[in-house]
Amino acid sequence: MSYLEVIKYLDSFVNYEKKTDCLYKESLKLERIEGFLRIIGNPQESFKSVHIAGTKGKGSVCAFSAYILREAGYKVGLFTSPHLSDVRERIRILRPQPVDSLTCREDFEGMIPKKDLANLAGRLKPKIDKYCSISQYGPLSFFEIYTILAFEYFKEQKVDFAVLETGLGGRLDATNVVKPIICGITSISYDHTNNLGNSLTEIAAEKAGIIKASQLPGSSAPKSIVISAPQEEEAIKVLRDKCAQENAEFYEIGRDIKFNLVSSSLDHQEFNIRGNLGRFNNLRIKFLGPHQLINATLASSLISAMFIRGRDNLKINAFKKGLLNTSWPARFEIISRKPLIVLDGAHNVASAVVLVETLKQNFPEKKVILVLGISRDKDVKGITRAFFPIAQRVILTCADNPRVARPMDILSEGKEFLKDKNPAITRSVLEALKIVHSCAAKDSLVLVTGSLFVAGEARGIIKNLPVLSELPVGGQAAEKPGRRAR
Repeated sequence: MSYLEVIKYLDSFVNYEKKTDCLYKESLKLERIEGFLRIIGNPQESFKSVHIAGTKGKGSVCAFSAYILREAGYKVGLFTSPHLSDVRERIRILRPQPVDSLTCREDFEGMIPKKDLANLAGRLKPKIDKYCSISQYGPLSFFEIYTILAFEYFKEQKVDFAVLETGLGGRLDATNVVKPIICGITSISYDHTNNLGNSLTEIAAEKAGIIKASQLPGSSAPKSIVISAPQEEEAIKVLRDKCAQENAEFYEIGRDIKFNLVSSSLDHQEFNIRGNLGRFNNLRIKFLGPHQLINATLASSLISAMFIRGRDNLKINAFKKGLLNTSWPARFEIISRKPLIVLDGAHNVASAVVLVETLKQNFPEKKVILVLGISRDKDVKGITRAFFPIAQRVILTCADNPRVARPMDILSEGKEFLKDKNPAITRSVLEALKIVHSCAAKDSLVLVTGSLFVAGEARGIIKNLPVLSELPVGGQAAEKPGRRAR
């Protein structure tokens, strides 16, 4: 099979990332992926796993963790979702190499090559097809297939560690077939409430499903370790209770592990960490915002704890170089300077609030042009409540994805926060960027956000142009409020 044939084949499986009407507990069955993994020899048992769940910041924590391990000299598998523009971003391998290597500067270093993905999927296709035809739990899903491909690829490539981001929730997520050596829980907030529950207690219980006991009664094996970002009391109680139930050690940033900001600029933040799992001074990350300090602290603590447990220590340079070299696009990514364009995949209320605070802290005088597109299963009104007040100009749009909210529906939900800002309604991200080109001044700040799908499309368009002014002007006119957008 060619690469394009393989992509078409993989896209034929049901993709819950593009559906808003799936029945969570009925649709997601760990038994389904477990059954197939047994057929191919349980590849997930061939490497050590670091497992990350939570509502926001999962991908950043995974990226920080993987880069630290890579700088320490390990071969690291990295599995994340969703992707921005290329599905191969989900399956990556970071190999030990000099810091100044060209590949260190790639946006998504170590993506599975097209030929490797085609060969791997082609080899597994007969088994996948046969299994899907007889499985009592129904056919495999798009996400389950890619999880399987990642596990098999990591096994074949003989990675030392695999850093795994959960997709939806945790308890029923396809990645939850692994037996991790350590778990991280990022900030838990309201998202996917139609599937995970309407309270933080219910949502936290789903996230906490990745926490497992690492020993049997009477065994001398060490306890599993769980480290959490700061949480609301409702969520932290669930995590503590789950750790007690599974006899796992539990550490919480803000209580057992503390960090402090040393300095900040548009290029980096410098900070220190101190606590039960080590002390690190003068660490730097290229990402802005206090939430990224928490994510970097969580990742550093996870890796530190693994090696303390193994009675070994990583050199401080692994943490310093790993954090500073971490690349994770569309997370407060400044992709253009004139005008200043910031891409961020904030897709729920908590992320939107943090993003707005980061903008206020770093660009208090800038006039904001907001390009906003949201998925329809999100809290559209809450997200608009966070973003609309800071914007001088609002451009509503939608990504090329069946889950999108129509721009007119976003307008309807957020009209009370617009204050006569005369929003533009567009049918595509390209059309929205054309309007940006026509109205942005050199001192403007353009914020493209509301969805990773929107940020990813904008990134692909802008990255393919040397300057924003090369965006084509004209073509299909922007739709005015009152007309139907798709």
